[in-house]
Formats: sequence, structure tokens, C-alpha cells
Amino acid sequence: MPAAAAATATAGGDPAVLHAVLVKTASASRAAYNLLLSRYPPSLSLPLLSRLPFHPNAVSLTSSLASLSSSSPSSALPLLRRVLGISSSLLADGPLSSLLRSMPPSLAPYVHALAFKLALSSSPFSSSCLITLYSRSRSPVAVRHLFDEIPVANRDPVCYSSTIVGLAQNGRYEESLSVFVSRRSNAVCSTMHPLSAALRAVAGLAALEQTCGIHAHAVVVGLDGNVAVGTALVDAYGKAGLVDDSGKVFQRLGDNQNLITWNALLSAHAQQGDVQAVIGLFNQMAELGFTPDGLTFLAVLTACSNAGAATEAEFWLEAMQSKYNSKPGLEHYTCMVGAMARVGRLEDAECVACTMPCEPDAAVWRTLLMGCVVHRKVDLAKAMGHRLLEIDPNDDSAYVMLANACSEAGRKDEVAEAWTAMRDRGVRKEGGRSWIEVRGQVHVFVANERRHEQLLEIYGKLNELIQEVEKLGYKEGDEGFWHHSERLALAYGLISGAVPSRKVLRIVKNLRICAHCHEFFKYASMVIDRVIVVRDVNRYHTIKKGVCSCGDYW
Repeated sequence: MPAAAAATATAGGDPAVLHAVLVKTASASRAAYNLLLSRYPPSLSLPLLSRLPFHPNAVSLTSSLASLSSSSPSSALPLLRRVLGISSSLLADGPLSSLLRSMPPSLAPYVHALAFKLALSSSPFSSSCLITLYSRSRSPVAVRHLFDEIPVANRDPVCYSSTIVGLAQNGRYEESLSVFVSRRSNAVCSTMHPLSAALRAVAGLAALEQTCGIHAHAVVVGLDGNVAVGTALVDAYGKAGLVDDSGKVFQRLGDNQNLITWNALLSAHAQQGDVQAVIGLFNQMAELGFTPDGLTFLAVLTACSNAGAATEAEFWLEAMQSKYNSKPGLEHYTCMVGAMARVGRLEDAECVACTMPCEPDAAVWRTLLMGCVVHRKVDLAKAMGHRLLEIDPNDDSAYVMLANACSEAGRKDEVAEAWTAMRDRGVRKEGGRSWIEVRGQVHVFVANERRHEQLLEIYGKLNELIQEVEKLGYKEGDEGFWHHSERLALAYGLISGAVPSRKVLRIVKNLRICAHCHEFFKYASMVIDRVIVVRDVNRYHTIKKGVCSCGDYW
């Protein structure tokens, strides 16, 4: 019997007994000691490295770090220092990767420098761990830079997967998809991780055509039934506004459905403000034995908020605590505030914000401020704006909404005060961007766009559309609104024939769609006889025959 096997049989599972056996066995092999190193926690196995009866190598160090993933991240740096004290030559790919997986994200640049010094920063194992570390430290630029430095021949499935996931997690959706496409062009095999991350990216862009393309790829490689990929598909179709397609993917998962999948489906309906559908799904889920969690109730309350179902929101917030013994969080109370604000119960909403068990954040006061603006409660809007600016003095939306509220009330001096305060603090309004997907390519527009290659055609179509909506009675005196980014995206969608088979034009905007463009789109939907779906920062707007699903509140 080999020495390692014999020692293990004698010691059982106790590393201390195994250690004692090896000390007594003068002929114990390197494999036996490596087994012992893997059994001890790093705090005990690393000191043993310097007392081995043979010179330790990288395999020995890898064995001693085998349990590091279950250790506290705070122990990773002292362990690294101890390893370097023994010998930096021990830090080959294996042990360095083990250390990197447990490093605090803040140390990413320092361990990257060490890996570079050891000529390991471009190796598949270490680079993948470094990419993950940079992703956790919210450094997507470093993620992409590190990936680009890896020779193409060295990029294995793990390198691609960690990069695609890291970029998607940090909101770099276009870059994530770019790496996903390069992975396919380089014939690197697909796994559930890059597929799920790519679907997260297309969900962030609400890119329906690319969602369909990745879905088809998942079917080809046999991963469409995987629960992680399936859940990502449910979410991606939901984010694109196709709740029926989300439901079809969900049903195909069959026995693979879990609570996360249910939550994704509930969320898809919640974004549309479809309270009855969400409650129906909630009851189905409960009948099947799934216990709702905080995200489940967040979907229900989001639906109530988007629909202005304040009474239902009150019921579910109470039921969450009394019937399901689940403690509401800040986000749940924010939905409650939103539902009340939507229907004009602004004092009740303020009472909830002031008495809830958690400290209101900027989102709570922003939600209330928005309700005050919509319902033209200028004095209350100023109070809510003051609360919001106390938390975040650089919130550009607060100044803009306050200026709009005062403008609607004809208080020109107070409008000027809001803009002056914004300027004096050095706050700049976030630039509006809108994008539309055409034949799998996302086209991004800003107000008064000047760079698109079809600029003349776009402006020509938009001017034509403005003339047509004016014939229906639409009036807009200020030409400053004419060339907003969402209108340019709409015009481009029309000249390019975007998704003609579904008769739906889908536009995504990074900010709240302005009231002027919202009204313009209602008239435009009648002129072009198409459904216009706009996903802005607040919610979905499905505009059909002059009517919007938001009920003119968003």
C-alpha cells in the first residue's frame, strides 16, 4: 500500500493523527505530506511548510491553501506575506489562484502587481482570478484591460466566463456582449456562466433581438433547460417587455423551477404594473410549496407601486409581516410610498416615510418628490426636495424636479433659484441617452445628435412626424424638445424598419422620459399605427393608439 494511503487509513480523518503517523514514519512520501497540508487550515499548514523533510514545491503550497476558500478574507494577506517569506518561487499558478480567490477586493491592484512581477498575470488561472477580484472591486475598466492583455491562445473558457460575468455585473453591457461574441468566434465552448451573464447584459439593454439570438444559441448547445440560463432568459424577456415569452421559458423549465425563477417571472409582470397577474402567480407559487422571500414580496409591491394600487400595497406589506413572518426592508417601504404617491395620497406617503422602522434614503424622498410634482403640490415638493438634498446634495434629479414643479405653478423666481442652486453647487444634469436595437445592433442617441451616419434621414423623418402629430392637435411651442434623444431613436426605428413583424418599436432611455416626449409619443403611436414601448429609468410605457399603460404617471 502506498505511504499516503497507508497513513490515511491509520489516521482516519483527523489531520493531527495523520501528522503524528507521518512523523513516526520516516519513509513517508511527499504525497502523504501534501495530503496532510490539505487537511490542516492554512494557519497551521503554512508553518509546516518550512519543516517538511523535503524542499516544498508549488504543489505543497497549493495543498496547504486548499482550505483557504472557507477562511476569512482578512487572513489572505497575512498568508500571502508568510508565503513570500518562505519563497516567492512557490507562487505558481495554483497557489496564487487560491490566494487571489480569497483576497479582499481592495487589494486587487497590489496582487495584480505581484502577479505581473512573477510573470503570472497573463496565465489562464491567475488572470481569471484577478479578473474576478477586479469585478468585485467594481473596476470594470481594469477587467477589460486585463482580459485584452491575455494572449488569445491563453484565453480558456474560465477567462471568458469571468470577464463576461464581471463586465455584466458592473453594468458594462455592451462590452460584456462583445467579449461573449469573441468567445463564440474563437470556438470556446459555452457554459451556463457566460450564457447567463450575456443574458444579464441584454436584459440591461432591453435588447430583444440579441436575447432571441442568445436563446437560440442556448438551445443549440443544450443549455436552454439549465435553471440558471432559464432564469436569465425569463428575466431578459421580461426586461424587454415580453412577459408572455418569459412565461413560456418558465413553463419549459418544468421541474427545474425554483424560487429564483419564480421571482424572475413575478418581476417581469411587476414591471408592467400587472397586479392581478402577479398575485395570481404568487398564489400558484405558494400552492406548490415555495416559501416567498423578500424579493418575492418586492415584486408584488413593485406591481402595486407601478399600478397605483395603494390599498393592495398596504395589505401585502402587512401580510408580509403577520402571515409570512418576513421583515420588510427599505425597498419594500419605498414601493408603499410610491403606490400612495401615485394616487395622490401624499400626506399618507410622507407619514409612512417618517414612521417606518428603517431610515429613509434618497430613493424614498425622490419618490415622494416625484409624486408632488405630478400632483402639482409645489410647497410639499419643496419640502421633499429639501429632505432629498440633505441626503444627497448632488442629486441632479432633485433640482430638475423642483424647477419643473415651480415652472408648472408659474413661480419663475423659484425656478431660477433651483437652477442657480444647482449651478452654484457644481451639479450637472445627467445627459439623456436613448437607444434602439435594429437587426441585433444597438444604436445610441443623445439630444441634438450630430454623429450618426444617417443623420439627415433621421432628422427628416422626425420633422415629418412632428408635422403629422400637429395635424392631430398636438402643440409644442418650445423647439428645445423637438430633438430629444428618445424622439431621434423613434425616427431611426421608423426609417430602419425596426422589428416590422411585431409592429412594436422598443426604445430604452437612461432617464425619466420627459412629459413633452411622452405626450408626443402618444400622438405618434396613432400616426404610425405602431405600438411604442419605452423603458425609462422608472418603468415601462406601452403606448398604443394614443394611450399609455402608465396612466400618465411615472
